[in-house]
Amino acid sequence: MSNTIVIPRKRGRPPKADGDYRETRETLCRAGVAALTEKGFSATGIDEILKSVGVPKGSFYHFFASKEAFGAELIALYAEYFARKLDQFLLDESLSPMDRIEAFCQDAECGMKRFGFRRGCLVGNLGQEMGALPESFRAQLINVLLDWQARIERCLEAAKARGEITKHIDCARWAAYFWIGWEGAVLRAKLERQGEPLRVFADMFQASLRS
Repeated sequence: MSNTIVIPRKRGRPPKADGDYRETRETLCRAGVAALTEKGFSATGIDEILKSVGVPKGSFYHFFASKEAFGAELIALYAEYFARKLDQFLLDESLSPMDRIEAFCQDAECGMKRFGFRRGCLVGNLGQEMGALPESFRAQLINVLLDWQARIERCLEAAKARGEITKHIDCARWAAYFWIGWEGAVLRAKLERQGEPLRVFADMFQASLRS
């Protein structure tokens, strides 16, 4: 079977080989995620992303039908990446369940610090500007948050089973509270360009559950 991808001819010059196509598409997606975590969707122009990776403007439409389609792909990719990162910590049985959540929070702060607190959460950024975004993004963003919420809920259930938190805790609601508060802390950390808001929220979340 041929490895060459046959696509309809559109504007610009398409990559010739399957490998070229995948590599260019992945490069565009990486640049797009970086831009959206820093600036959001509305403030990010396609020309800016294409220029940053040296891809001709006409070639963009060989990979994505529109900026909306590009944005939907970036949400999906970021959700997949972040779910893997969550699992790296929340499924780490060498730590207690509550320590797993704390380890995730500490790693996230290190990640933001690495970029000078200029990059936040892609999902949180888009949620902040939802009024100006394609309506199709709404359900996609909500589903991503619900997936992350379910992962925290399972970790809290494990903490309850081990007696780390009291048995009357409603893990589903506390998991929802975690993401509501965490996204706010990320926004504040990005605004202030420092990690104190993340530490305040993480500390208060842990203390509230252990009291």
